[in-house]
Amino acid sequence: MRRAVFVDRDGVLNAAVVENGRPHPPASAADLKFLAGVRERVAELKGLDFLVLCVTNQPDVARGAATRAEIDEINARVLAEMRLDDLLVCYHDDRDGCDCRKPRPGLLLEAARRRGIDLGRSYMIGDRWKDVACGAAAGCATVFVDYGYAEPYQGPPPAHVSTTAAEAFEYVLAKERGCEV
Repeated sequence: MRRAVFVDRDGVLNAAVVENGRPHPPASAADLKFLAGVRERVAELKGLDFLVLCVTNQPDVARGAATRAEIDEINARVLAEMRLDDLLVCYHDDRDGCDCRKPRPGLLLEAARRRGIDLGRSYMIGDRWKDVACGAAAGCATVFVDYGYAEPYQGPPPAHVSTTAAEAFEYVLAKERGCEV
């Protein structure tokens, strides 16, 4: 079985648009700003035989604030630029009650089934409590990128807290290389 690092999109691979202390996705593929050092860390993880997969909630589709085509265009650019192994999306809102919307682990479970991933030997990196809760529910080690958003943290304690996405990737790389962290 393979190992994987699951990552959230906005705030981990690319910069989130922060308004009133709350993170939001970029409006278009042209507005994407990739975070420093992340592409290189993704390549290093893949060199250690990890799959690197993005799992992202994109409820603006269900809310009518964005079209699926607009989100898919952003995702295609993220997938190509970061050289990810896959990108899985939940287009639902909380009220839809689906299994794929984080904090539920549906996207991770689906990826594990499709790709033969050992979730107990995998990681989830995210910048919101729902990411950490999702990873924990799937049995992954979790890394929280704490940007100090104006929202209460309601998830389980993460294995590690970082202040930048690059630092979160470095934590995983150090753990996998047997370094003290």
